[in-house]
Amino acid sequence: MTADHPPVRVGVTGHINLTAATERLVADALRVELRRISTRPVHGVTCLAPGADQLFTRAVLAGGGSYDVVLPALDYRDATIPPDKRADFDDLLARAEHVFHTGHVHSGTPAYAAANRDLLARVQRLVAVWDGEAGCHGASTDRTVGWASQLGIPVTVVWPPGARRRTDPKV
Repeated sequence: MTADHPPVRVGVTGHINLTAATERLVADALRVELRRISTRPVHGVTCLAPGADQLFTRAVLAGGGSYDVVLPALDYRDATIPPDKRADFDDLLARAEHVFHTGHVHSGTPAYAAANRDLLARVQRLVAVWDGEAGCHGASTDRTVGWASQLGIPVTVVWPPGARRRTDPKV
């Protein structure tokens, strides 16, 4: 992108516990949404959580875009990324244009809320992979969508027909 036409900066928030079938539906819907937002590649901003964040990051890459990562805490990878998913996380983290840290040492709601607010400070639009249900903590998807709305950041909700969240972590 040139200085005259910088990429649209798009952030993501969303569920981590998607079924395998939903991951496929969401990946397709994210690629469509990113093309709708801009005919040029976008610049994404993500916390790189499993589920929605990583699907979004792959959709940004598939569209020729770049991305930044906001890491909630120093222990984020080890505390939140399942061991069998760490290689994918490491690959995506290594491909980031910039990596920002919130300053939190330990993962948890305060770190996640700080990361979501930092992410919102860096974007022009937000894509929420969200079923519309209220969350159970102060950094859940609904809270981030609410903060974005308060800041005047346009939000697009992506939740394709047939999408479901996992209730059993082993599914």
